[in-house]
Amino acid sequence: MKATKIIISGGGTGGHIFPAIAIAKALRSIEPACEILFVGAIGRMEMEKVPAAGYKIVGLNISGIQRGSIAKNLSLPFKLFGSMRKSMQVLSEFKPDVVVGVGGYASGPILFAASLKGIPYLIQEQNSYAGVTNKWLGKKAHKICVAFDDMEQFFPADRILKTGNPVRKEVVDILNKHHAGAELLRLDPLKKTILVTGGSLGAGTLNKSIEKHLPELLKQDVQIIWQTGKFYYKDIIDRLGLDFHPNVRILEFLNKMDMAYAAADLIISRAGAGTIAELCIIKKPVILVPSPNVAEDHQTKNALALVKNNAALLIADRSAEDTLVFEALSLLQDKQRSKTLADNIGKMALSDADDIIAQQVLDLAKERGKECN
Repeated sequence: MKATKIIISGGGTGGHIFPAIAIAKALRSIEPACEILFVGAIGRMEMEKVPAAGYKIVGLNISGIQRGSIAKNLSLPFKLFGSMRKSMQVLSEFKPDVVVGVGGYASGPILFAASLKGIPYLIQEQNSYAGVTNKWLGKKAHKICVAFDDMEQFFPADRILKTGNPVRKEVVDILNKHHAGAELLRLDPLKKTILVTGGSLGAGTLNKSIEKHLPELLKQDVQIIWQTGKFYYKDIIDRLGLDFHPNVRILEFLNKMDMAYAAADLIISRAGAGTIAELCIIKKPVILVPSPNVAEDHQTKNALALVKNNAALLIADRSAEDTLVFEALSLLQDKQRSKTLADNIGKMALSDADDIIAQQVLDLAKERGKECN
Protein backbone atom coordinates (compact mmCIF):
# COMPACT_ATOMS: atom_id res chain seq x y z
CA MET A 1 0.00 0.00 0.00
CA LYS A 2 1.50 3.30 -1.08
CA ALA A 3 2.07 6.09 1.44
CA THR A 4 -0.46 8.91 1.51
CA LYS A 5 0.96 12.14 0.06
CA ILE A 6 -0.22 15.44 1.53
CA ILE A 7 0.57 19.08 0.80
CA ILE A 8 0.01 21.62 3.58
CA SER A 9 0.01 25.21 2.37
CA GLY A 10 0.01 28.63 4.01
CA GLY A 11 1.85 30.63 6.62
CA GLY A 12 2.97 34.22 6.95
CA THR A 13 2.52 34.38 10.73
CA GLY A 14 2.90 32.02 13.66
CA GLY A 15 -0.90 31.93 13.82
CA HIS A 16 -0.93 30.02 10.52
CA ILE A 17 2.37 28.15 10.80
CA PHE A 18 1.96 26.58 14.27
CA PRO A 19 -1.45 25.01 13.44
CA ALA A 20 -0.04 23.74 10.13
CA ILE A 21 2.84 22.02 11.93
CA ALA A 22 0.43 20.64 14.55
CA ILE A 23 -1.65 19.06 11.74
CA ALA A 24 1.51 17.60 10.19
CA LYS A 25 2.53 16.06 13.53
CA ALA A 26 -0.95 14.57 13.96
CA LEU A 27 -0.83 13.11 10.43
CA ARG A 28 2.51 11.45 11.19
CA SER A 29 1.15 10.18 14.49
CA ILE A 30 -1.81 8.48 12.76
CA GLU A 31 0.08 7.37 9.63
CA PRO A 32 3.86 7.49 10.24
CA ALA A 33 4.71 6.65 6.61
CA CYS A 34 2.72 9.53 5.06
CA GLU A 35 4.69 11.98 2.93
CA ILE A 36 4.19 15.66 3.75
CA LEU A 37 5.30 18.66 1.70
CA PHE A 38 4.70 22.24 2.83
CA VAL A 39 4.15 25.10 0.39
CA GLY A 40 4.86 28.60 1.71
CA ALA A 41 5.66 32.11 0.53
CA ILE A 42 9.27 33.06 -0.20
CA GLY A 43 10.62 35.47 2.39
CA ARG A 44 7.99 34.64 5.02
CA MET A 45 8.68 32.99 8.37
CA GLU A 46 7.39 29.54 7.32
CA MET A 47 10.48 29.15 5.11
CA GLU A 48 12.52 29.03 8.33
CA LYS A 49 10.08 27.53 10.88
CA VAL A 50 8.89 24.56 8.82
CA PRO A 51 12.36 23.10 8.05
CA ALA A 52 13.27 23.69 11.72
CA ALA A 53 10.32 21.45 12.61
CA GLY A 54 11.68 18.74 10.29
CA TYR A 55 9.52 19.12 7.16
CA LYS A 56 10.30 19.93 3.53
CA ILE A 57 8.96 23.19 2.13
CA VAL A 58 8.68 24.73 -1.33
CA GLY A 59 8.34 28.52 -1.68
CA LEU A 60 6.03 30.50 -3.98
CA ASN A 61 6.92 34.05 -4.96
CA ILE A 62 3.64 35.52 -3.72
CA SER A 63 2.62 38.43 -1.50
CA GLY A 64 -0.54 40.23 -0.45
CA ILE A 65 -1.95 43.59 -1.50
CA GLN A 66 0.09 46.44 -0.01
CA ARG A 67 -2.35 48.99 1.34
CA GLY A 68 -1.54 52.57 0.40
CA SER A 69 1.14 51.72 -2.17
CA ILE A 70 0.10 51.41 -5.82
CA ALA A 71 3.72 50.97 -6.96
CA LYS A 72 4.28 47.92 -4.73
CA ASN A 73 1.13 46.28 -6.14
CA LEU A 74 2.15 46.57 -9.80
CA SER A 75 4.05 43.28 -9.66
CA LEU A 76 1.14 41.36 -8.07
CA PRO A 77 -0.40 39.99 -11.32
CA PHE A 78 3.03 38.67 -12.39
CA LYS A 79 3.61 37.10 -8.96
CA LEU A 80 0.17 35.50 -9.05
CA PHE A 81 0.74 34.07 -12.53
CA GLY A 82 4.19 32.78 -11.53
CA SER A 83 2.81 31.25 -8.33
CA MET A 84 0.04 29.48 -10.23
CA ARG A 85 2.54 28.03 -12.69
CA LYS A 86 4.82 26.90 -9.85
CA SER A 87 1.82 25.42 -7.98
CA MET A 88 0.80 23.36 -11.02
CA GLN A 89 4.40 22.15 -11.32
CA VAL A 90 4.57 21.18 -7.62
CA LEU A 91 1.29 19.24 -7.89
CA SER A 92 2.48 17.44 -11.04
CA GLU A 93 5.79 16.43 -9.45
CA PHE A 94 4.67 15.58 -5.88
CA LYS A 95 1.28 14.08 -6.89
CA PRO A 96 -0.52 14.68 -3.56
CA ASP A 97 -3.66 12.78 -2.59
CA VAL A 98 -4.97 15.80 -0.66
CA VAL A 99 -4.03 19.47 -0.25
CA VAL A 100 -4.61 21.35 3.02
CA GLY A 101 -4.84 25.15 3.18
CA VAL A 102 -4.34 26.88 6.54
CA GLY A 103 -4.46 30.49 5.34
CA GLY A 104 -1.73 32.92 4.31
CA TYR A 105 -0.49 34.02 0.89
CA ALA A 106 0.58 30.59 -0.38
CA SER A 107 -2.77 28.90 0.27
CA GLY A 108 -4.65 30.60 -2.57
CA PRO A 109 -2.57 29.57 -5.61
CA ILE A 110 -1.97 25.97 -4.51
CA LEU A 111 -5.62 25.31 -3.58
CA PHE A 112 -6.84 26.85 -6.83
CA ALA A 113 -4.32 24.74 -8.75
CA ALA A 114 -5.59 21.66 -6.86
CA SER A 115 -9.15 22.47 -7.92
CA LEU A 116 -8.06 22.69 -11.58
CA LYS A 117 -6.35 19.29 -11.32
CA GLY A 118 -9.27 17.63 -9.50
CA ILE A 119 -7.26 17.03 -6.32
CA PRO A 120 -9.43 17.19 -3.17
CA TYR A 121 -8.58 19.93 -0.71
CA LEU A 122 -9.44 20.85 2.84
CA ILE A 123 -9.53 24.40 4.21
CA GLN A 124 -8.70 25.05 7.84
CA GLU A 125 -10.46 28.37 8.51
CA GLN A 126 -9.13 29.74 11.78
CA ASN A 127 -11.14 32.93 12.16
CA SER A 128 -14.79 33.63 12.95
CA TYR A 129 -14.98 35.75 9.80
CA ALA A 130 -13.73 34.14 6.59
CA GLY A 131 -11.59 36.18 4.20
CA VAL A 132 -12.41 36.75 0.53
CA THR A 133 -9.97 34.09 -0.77
CA ASN A 134 -11.21 31.33 1.54
CA LYS A 135 -14.87 32.15 0.81
CA TRP A 136 -14.16 31.76 -2.90
CA LEU A 137 -12.05 28.60 -2.49
CA GLY A 138 -14.61 27.17 -0.08
CA LYS A 139 -17.10 26.64 -2.92
CA LYS A 140 -15.04 23.72 -4.26
CA ALA A 141 -13.46 22.54 -0.99
CA HIS A 142 -14.24 18.96 0.02
CA LYS A 143 -14.16 19.88 3.70
CA ILE A 144 -13.91 23.14 5.68
CA CYS A 145 -12.73 22.77 9.28
CA VAL A 146 -13.77 25.75 11.42
CA ALA A 147 -13.29 26.98 14.98
CA PHE A 148 -16.39 29.12 15.48
CA ASP A 149 -20.16 28.79 15.13
CA ASP A 150 -22.30 30.36 12.39
CA MET A 151 -19.81 29.74 9.57
CA GLU A 152 -22.63 28.74 7.18
CA GLN A 153 -22.74 32.39 6.11
CA PHE A 154 -19.38 31.85 4.39
CA PHE A 155 -19.25 28.18 3.36
CA PRO A 156 -21.52 25.35 2.14
CA ALA A 157 -23.12 24.00 5.34
CA ASP A 158 -22.80 20.33 4.32
CA ARG A 159 -18.99 20.58 4.16
CA ILE A 160 -18.37 22.42 7.44
CA LEU A 161 -16.95 20.59 10.44
CA LYS A 162 -16.37 22.41 13.72
CA THR A 163 -13.01 21.15 14.95
CA GLY A 164 -11.45 24.15 16.67
CA ASN A 165 -7.98 25.42 15.85
CA PRO A 166 -4.91 23.21 16.32
CA VAL A 167 -2.66 24.36 19.15
CA ARG A 168 0.89 23.57 20.19
CA LYS A 169 0.33 20.90 22.84
CA GLU A 170 3.53 21.78 24.71
CA VAL A 171 2.37 25.42 25.07
CA VAL A 172 -0.97 24.63 26.75
CA ASP A 173 0.39 21.99 29.13
CA ILE A 174 0.33 24.17 32.28
CA LEU A 175 -1.01 21.78 34.94
CA ASN A 176 0.80 22.22 38.29
CA LYS A 177 3.38 24.57 36.75
CA HIS A 178 2.39 27.86 38.47
CA HIS A 179 5.24 27.88 40.99
CA ALA A 180 7.78 26.55 38.49
CA GLY A 181 6.73 29.20 35.94
CA ALA A 182 7.09 32.02 38.47
CA GLU A 183 10.46 30.67 39.58
CA LEU A 184 11.73 30.43 35.98
CA LEU A 185 10.72 34.05 35.38
CA ARG A 186 12.21 35.14 38.71
CA LEU A 187 8.83 36.24 40.07
CA ASP A 188 6.97 35.71 43.36
CA PRO A 189 4.36 32.92 42.89
CA LEU A 190 2.17 34.47 45.61
CA LYS A 191 1.83 37.90 43.96
CA LYS A 192 -0.83 38.67 41.32
CA THR A 193 0.71 38.43 37.86
CA ILE A 194 -0.37 39.75 34.46
CA LEU A 195 0.97 38.26 31.23
CA VAL A 196 1.02 40.72 28.32
CA THR A 197 1.68 39.19 24.91
CA GLY A 198 1.43 40.70 21.44
CA GLY A 199 2.79 37.71 19.51
CA SER A 200 6.29 37.16 18.13
CA LEU A 201 6.41 40.54 16.37
CA GLY A 202 4.80 42.43 19.24
CA ALA A 203 1.91 44.89 19.54
CA GLY A 204 2.67 48.60 19.78
CA THR A 205 -0.60 49.47 21.52
CA LEU A 206 -0.12 46.86 24.27
CA ASN A 207 3.46 48.02 24.84
CA LYS A 208 2.47 51.70 25.06
CA SER A 209 -0.41 50.88 27.41
CA ILE A 210 1.83 48.98 29.83
CA GLU A 211 4.74 51.44 29.72
CA LYS A 212 2.46 54.44 30.30
CA HIS A 213 0.88 52.90 33.40
CA LEU A 214 3.78 51.07 35.02
CA PRO A 215 3.52 53.31 38.13
CA GLU A 216 -0.11 52.22 38.72
CA LEU A 217 0.81 48.55 38.31
CA LEU A 218 3.76 48.81 40.70
CA LYS A 219 1.69 50.76 43.21
CA GLN A 220 -0.70 47.77 43.39
CA ASP A 221 2.33 45.41 43.72
CA VAL A 222 1.25 43.53 40.58
CA GLN A 223 3.86 41.57 38.59
CA ILE A 224 4.12 41.83 34.81
CA ILE A 225 5.41 39.26 32.32
CA TRP A 226 5.80 41.63 29.40
CA GLN A 227 6.54 40.07 26.02
CA THR A 228 7.31 43.06 23.81
CA GLY A 229 8.00 41.40 20.43
CA LYS A 230 11.15 41.84 18.40
CA PHE A 231 10.13 45.18 16.81
CA TYR A 232 9.82 46.95 20.17
CA TYR A 233 12.16 45.21 22.60
CA LYS A 234 15.35 47.24 22.05
CA ASP A 235 13.65 50.64 22.35
CA ILE A 236 11.84 49.63 25.52
CA ILE A 237 15.01 48.24 27.09
CA ASP A 238 16.92 51.40 26.08
CA ARG A 239 14.32 53.51 27.90
CA LEU A 240 13.69 51.35 30.97
CA GLY A 241 16.76 49.15 31.35
CA LEU A 242 16.87 45.37 31.50
CA ASP A 243 16.22 45.18 35.26
CA PHE A 244 13.67 47.97 35.52
CA HIS A 245 11.93 46.58 38.63
CA PRO A 246 11.74 43.16 40.38
CA ASN A 247 8.01 43.00 39.56
CA VAL A 248 8.52 43.56 35.82
CA ARG A 249 9.98 40.93 33.51
CA ILE A 250 10.60 42.42 30.03
CA LEU A 251 11.16 39.79 27.32
CA GLU A 252 11.47 39.97 23.54
CA PHE A 253 10.04 36.49 23.06
CA LEU A 254 8.71 33.76 25.34
CA ASN A 255 10.53 30.51 24.58
CA LYS A 256 8.63 28.71 27.37
CA MET A 257 5.11 29.97 26.74
CA ASP A 258 3.64 27.24 28.94
CA MET A 259 5.55 28.60 31.93
CA ALA A 260 4.35 32.15 31.27
CA TYR A 261 0.74 31.00 30.92
CA ALA A 262 1.09 28.95 34.12
CA ALA A 263 2.57 31.84 36.13
CA ALA A 264 -0.14 34.33 35.08
CA ASP A 265 -3.37 35.15 36.90
CA LEU A 266 -4.63 37.31 34.03
CA ILE A 267 -3.69 37.42 30.35
CA ILE A 268 -3.76 40.47 28.04
CA SER A 269 -3.46 39.58 24.37
CA ARG A 270 -4.29 40.33 20.77
CA ALA A 271 -7.15 38.25 19.35
CA GLY A 272 -5.56 36.06 16.69
CA ALA A 273 -7.44 32.81 16.20
CA GLY A 274 -4.50 30.61 17.22
CA THR A 275 -3.94 32.56 20.43
CA ILE A 276 -7.64 32.36 21.30
CA ALA A 277 -7.56 28.58 20.79
CA GLU A 278 -4.70 28.37 23.32
CA LEU A 279 -6.42 30.72 25.79
CA CYS A 280 -9.59 28.60 25.78
CA ILE A 281 -7.54 25.58 26.89
CA ILE A 282 -5.52 27.63 29.43
CA LYS A 283 -8.80 28.66 31.19
CA LYS A 284 -7.70 31.94 32.75
CA PRO A 285 -9.35 35.39 32.69
CA VAL A 286 -8.45 37.20 29.48
CA ILE A 287 -8.60 40.77 28.15
CA LEU A 288 -8.43 40.90 24.35
CA VAL A 289 -7.27 43.98 22.42
CA PRO A 290 -7.91 43.11 18.75
CA SER A 291 -5.40 44.39 16.21
CA PRO A 292 -6.99 46.91 13.83
CA ASN A 293 -4.35 46.13 11.18
CA VAL A 294 -5.74 42.84 9.87
CA ALA A 295 -7.93 41.98 6.89
CA GLU A 296 -11.70 42.33 7.42
CA ASP A 297 -11.06 43.27 11.08
CA HIS A 298 -11.26 39.54 11.85
CA GLN A 299 -9.57 39.85 15.27
CA THR A 300 -12.46 41.97 16.55
CA LYS A 301 -14.90 39.36 15.26
CA ASN A 302 -12.86 36.59 16.93
CA ALA A 303 -12.94 38.49 20.24
CA LEU A 304 -16.68 39.17 20.00
CA ALA A 305 -17.32 35.43 19.64
CA LEU A 306 -15.89 35.09 23.18
CA VAL A 307 -17.46 38.25 24.58
CA LYS A 308 -20.99 37.12 23.65
CA ASN A 309 -20.38 34.00 25.77
CA ASN A 310 -19.06 36.12 28.69
CA ALA A 311 -15.72 34.37 28.17
CA ALA A 312 -13.41 37.41 27.76
CA LEU A 313 -13.29 41.19 27.99
CA LEU A 314 -12.69 43.25 24.86
CA ILE A 315 -10.99 46.65 24.77
CA ALA A 316 -10.73 48.51 21.47
CA ASP A 317 -7.21 49.31 20.29
CA ARG A 318 -7.96 53.05 20.14
CA SER A 319 -8.93 53.22 23.83
CA ALA A 320 -6.45 50.70 25.25
CA GLU A 321 -3.76 53.20 26.18
CA ASP A 322 -6.11 54.97 28.59
CA THR A 323 -8.25 52.09 29.89
CA LEU A 324 -6.47 48.72 29.55
CA VAL A 325 -4.35 48.73 32.70
CA PHE A 326 -7.21 50.02 34.87
CA GLU A 327 -9.56 47.30 33.53
CA ALA A 328 -6.86 44.71 34.25
CA LEU A 329 -6.33 45.91 37.82
CA SER A 330 -10.08 45.97 38.42
CA LEU A 331 -10.48 42.41 37.08
CA LEU A 332 -7.61 41.11 39.21
CA GLN A 333 -9.41 42.38 42.32
CA ASP A 334 -12.77 40.89 41.29
CA LYS A 335 -12.43 37.19 42.11
CA GLN A 336 -15.97 36.24 41.09
CA ARG A 337 -15.80 37.96 37.71
CA SER A 338 -12.37 36.44 37.05
CA LYS A 339 -13.69 32.96 37.89
CA THR A 340 -16.74 33.41 35.63
CA LEU A 341 -14.59 34.49 32.67
CA ALA A 342 -12.14 31.61 33.26
CA ASP A 343 -14.94 29.04 33.52
CA ASN A 344 -16.70 30.31 30.39
CA ILE A 345 -13.59 30.49 28.20
CA GLY A 346 -12.77 26.93 29.28
CA LYS A 347 -16.19 25.77 28.02
CA MET A 348 -15.21 26.96 24.53
CA ALA A 349 -12.05 24.84 24.39
CA LEU A 350 -11.66 22.30 21.58
CA SER A 351 -8.42 20.52 22.39
CA ASP A 352 -8.13 17.75 19.77
CA ALA A 353 -8.42 19.85 16.61
CA ASP A 354 -5.13 18.64 15.11
CA ASP A 355 -6.09 14.95 15.42
CA ILE A 356 -9.62 15.49 14.07
CA ILE A 357 -8.37 17.52 11.07
CA ALA A 358 -5.62 14.99 10.34
CA GLN A 359 -8.17 12.17 10.29
CA GLN A 360 -10.38 14.18 7.91
CA VAL A 361 -7.39 14.65 5.58
CA LEU A 362 -6.59 10.92 5.59
CA ASP A 363 -10.27 10.06 5.01
CA LEU A 364 -10.31 12.34 1.94
CA ALA A 365 -7.17 10.59 0.67
CA LYS A 366 -8.85 7.17 1.11
CA GLU A 367 -11.96 8.33 -0.77
CA ARG A 368 -9.80 9.58 -3.60
CA GLY A 369 -7.90 6.29 -3.67
CA LYS A 370 -11.19 4.40 -4.12
CA GLU A 371 -12.25 6.73 -6.92
CA CYS A 372 -8.92 6.32 -8.72
CA ASN A 373 -8.96 2.49 -8.52
